[in-house]
Amino acid sequence: MHRDIELVKRVIIKIGTNLLSRESGIHKDFLKDIAKQVFALRDMGIQVLLVSSGAIGLGAGELELKEKVQAIPMRQACASIGQPILMHHYREVFRDLGITIAQILLTREVLNNRMSYNNLKNAVETLLELGTVPIFNENDSVSTAEIRTAFGDNDTLSALIASKTDSDLLIILTDIDGLYDKDPGKYKDAVFVPYIDEINEEIKAWAGAVSGSTFATGGMKTKLNAADIAASAGCASIIADGKENNILVRLLSGEQLGTYIVPKEKLPQRIRWIMHTHPAGTIFIDKGAVEALRNKKSLLPVGVVRVDGVFERGTVVMINDVAKAVTSCSSEEIRNIVGYHSSEVKDKIGDERRALIARPEDIVFLS
Repeated sequence: MHRDIELVKRVIIKIGTNLLSRESGIHKDFLKDIAKQVFALRDMGIQVLLVSSGAIGLGAGELELKEKVQAIPMRQACASIGQPILMHHYREVFRDLGITIAQILLTREVLNNRMSYNNLKNAVETLLELGTVPIFNENDSVSTAEIRTAFGDNDTLSALIASKTDSDLLIILTDIDGLYDKDPGKYKDAVFVPYIDEINEEIKAWAGAVSGSTFATGGMKTKLNAADIAASAGCASIIADGKENNILVRLLSGEQLGTYIVPKEKLPQRIRWIMHTHPAGTIFIDKGAVEALRNKKSLLPVGVVRVDGVFERGTVVMINDVAKAVTSCSSEEIRNIVGYHSSEVKDKIGDERRALIARPEDIVFLS
């Protein structure tokens, strides 16, 4: 089972809360070790980007909270308190090695908007050219699931960053050595899985339910979902034990540690953006229209049944539950022409250009 590690020139490293935190606060020795390994990777000619959890846990520690933080306002407060503490510690350990760090806080809105999505890539490329180590985290101070600005976990965030930055490898560091076919804490006959060619439903079932520690949000299932997102960008993934001695250098030297997930054929950036953008609404269409789309035809008003949600032109929406598309019309415009033939659209809204709701090149089927 071959790992194409020798081809890796850019790597995303996701560090989980369990590794960074102790009851007394930040795990300083671990952080120092990570910085030394990043320094070594850069000496190997590898660009490194970090995705770091830990802000909420550090904020909770500063407030002396003992229970899991669940209420959204309290999570936001803890993140606001913990994020500068987290970055202070990162700055200290990297400064001692002569490395400048950069902080990038993201919400889904940044990646959902095509312009800010492209601006992010330009900013990251500039930071890497300057020799910095970008450190990403979700902007938990302002993002919430209720208003669809949250990623939900930093595993997903790390995969989206890997996809956006055309990275070669995503390393998800956790507190277990990889995937097993069942919970090794409960079953002595659990078998370690060193290599995954394709993430299917059986493998997802092995991961079990999503679970995290007191202040973490992810579990093995979120890590596999992240690896699947990265794979569509032609990016391999490794889920590995962050407590293992010199783990990053050993992985990038080709040592067979952790669970390796094989990348798929790399999809174009725009296709990936459409696939991974949270839809702003749903356009429901009839069976004939679905078949037309599969045959590379445009989505026209005559095939539309109804529209859910409020969205503007140029946003990503679901088409039934089978595809995503960048719409050429707003939700209000579509509602005004549902079921109309293209020849009738001009008389209805005075603009025949709106007769085309989505072009074939802006439609991506999800299977």
